[in-house]
Amino acid sequence: MRSFFAQFKIFGAVLLVLSAVIVYLFYNALQPKEILTIYQPSMVNPELVDSTLQYKKKYHTIADFSLVNQNGETVTQKEYEDKIYVADFFFTTCPTICPIMTKNMAEIQERIKNETDVMLLSHSVTPQIDSVAQLKKYAIEKGVDDSIWNLVTGDKKQIYNLARKSYLAVKTDGDGGPYDMIHTENFILVDKEKRIRGFYDGTKEEDVEKLMADLEILKSSYQED
Repeated sequence: MRSFFAQFKIFGAVLLVLSAVIVYLFYNALQPKEILTIYQPSMVNPELVDSTLQYKKKYHTIADFSLVNQNGETVTQKEYEDKIYVADFFFTTCPTICPIMTKNMAEIQERIKNETDVMLLSHSVTPQIDSVAQLKKYAIEKGVDDSIWNLVTGDKKQIYNLARKSYLAVKTDGDGGPYDMIHTENFILVDKEKRIRGFYDGTKEEDVEKLMADLEILKSSYQED
């Protein structure tokens, strides 16, 4: 009789554990998957968007580009093909928010250094000042890893159009110049389809942490495909 009850207890314990596992699996399966917003120009502050795009509600992607990095190499969309990346706009002589942004971007660089499908891209908004040599000097000072992070310069009109029409990340200066721009503190998360998936204040640690969390969500979405 005791043997019977002992076996019953073991059976009951196994059944309880199995039930708990099943409930846990069902609970996880019923939880909504976290999905990042796909940002369109109509969803962004109009001051940051070219007037021709302010009412665009779908199909927005980053335009193709051809710029030059800190090593004098041409960088195009090809280098970022099938990559998630974080973009921003800066200039090397900026004394205010740029040093903070660069420090935080360097922190992101350290945290993604073992990733094979995540990169960084920083555009100079003063390409007439930020020559290849100037970018190289800045890259060395800030510990930029060339295999992960491109600092790019080039034609100012192209950079302006990328900033206003693709990344939705800068304001016009308003001093009469056709391509003058004031960059924001924004870091922009871009997916493998060249779509914007998030904006983050690159001067704030809490926003950097939010970016890293969203990056994990975005990476997971490709693993599920």
